[in-house]
Amino acid sequence: METIKFKTNIKCGGCIAAVTPFLTTENGIEKWAVDLQSPDRILSVETDKSAEEVADVVKKAGYLATEIA
Repeated sequence: METIKFKTNIKCGGCIAAVTPFLTTENGIEKWAVDLQSPDRILSVETDKSAEEVADVVKKAGYLATEIA
């Protein structure tokens, strides 16, 4: 399991509430959190999935996630 970080357009608690059902029910995602204090709104995900797979889950929720290298 690794931690992958993403720059997102998740801006507020309401946005977090919108992505929560997608990220919490996805197999292979152990823990996740969004740093709303960061200007890049950093999403940290502890997962067995690839960055592309996690970004696709976030996209299904209506948000963008770009992996930070």
